[in-house]
Amino acid sequence: MSLVIDRLTSDGPPHDEKIRAFLAEHTFPFVEGTSVTFVYYGEADAVYLQHFIYGLPTSQPFSRLAGTNLWWKVLDLPLASRLQYKINVAQGDNHRWILDPRNPERATDPFGANSVVATAGAERPDWTLPDDDTRQGRLVERTFDSAALGGTCHYYLYLPARYRTTRRYPLLVAHDGRDYLRFSSLKTVLDNLIHRLEMPPMIVALVDPGDRLVEYANDERHARFLVEELVPALEDELPLRGEPNGRGIMGASFGGVASFSTAVRYPGFFDRLFLQSGSFAFTDIGENPRGPAFAPVVDFMNQYRSRPERVAGKVFVSCGTYESLIYENRSIVPLLQDTGMTVRYVEARDGHNWENWRDRMREGLSWLFPGPLWMVYE
Repeated sequence: MSLVIDRLTSDGPPHDEKIRAFLAEHTFPFVEGTSVTFVYYGEADAVYLQHFIYGLPTSQPFSRLAGTNLWWKVLDLPLASRLQYKINVAQGDNHRWILDPRNPERATDPFGANSVVATAGAERPDWTLPDDDTRQGRLVERTFDSAALGGTCHYYLYLPARYRTTRRYPLLVAHDGRDYLRFSSLKTVLDNLIHRLEMPPMIVALVDPGDRLVEYANDERHARFLVEELVPALEDELPLRGEPNGRGIMGASFGGVASFSTAVRYPGFFDRLFLQSGSFAFTDIGENPRGPAFAPVVDFMNQYRSRPERVAGKVFVSCGTYESLIYENRSIVPLLQDTGMTVRYVEARDGHNWENWRDRMREGLSWLFPGPLWMVYE
């Protein structure tokens, strides 16, 4: 039993008034070192913790404190762990997945929101938060008529604070740009890291897909749009370095596949790759276990693994140890290193989510584009 529950029951079975007072005096989930106690107070036939740690049963039952409507569950998590979860309240055949009513911490993504709990060492970094002293860059919403994709593409352009046409800037292309802005605070991160001289002022093209699962799954049209259309147009218009070591490309999940496959289709064009929890599915033997959406990815990865080649100078790879993709991301690192690319690999005790990707940006961006040394004046 959790120590916090032990305290509640130390002088005998509690009554409702005592339970309510106890809950009001404590913050839940209650973190004690590596032990996390979740509680739910209310009528139910059963209560479950629905979490997103790969390798553990995703639905874990709460215990009911006898004679009460207080339900509790203890989960052991290593230090520096972060967990997203919901509570599943069952009454008869009805199951309601709800946010933890006693936990104000939330993480949002394109599919909604989850409750979040972290053990010591997994606190949100200060450089991901707005800072009144930081000079602000600006975002410009734009469109591009793409012959490769056969339609109009929407993207944002990030221009750093103190943007000048007399400077020449590196260019970073970010997949799922709108999501990086909304769910990973990318503009705030860029502003802070540039202001603190941890990375150079740079221009970032934040692109959004049409059909994401098609365009990002090793689609030749998508790679052609970036390399033969968008980047050349930006280099004609803006004061960009216009050379491989001044170009980077990044993405998470399927966006990581799109970044890597574009680099493979156009070796040497992007010299800096930032791959976050890439969906690098492949098969050693047998069938593709991840479904038809991954079929083009599996074909691409199987082909690359059979004939790996050097496609960039520096590659930063990150993944969460609680993700189902951890094996694939670990396995790609020595493959890339053997081609002569310089690779840095980072793991965190986190899941497949935008908070994980946000908190790896400082290490990734400052390593790929180190400090103000990149700034060039004409």
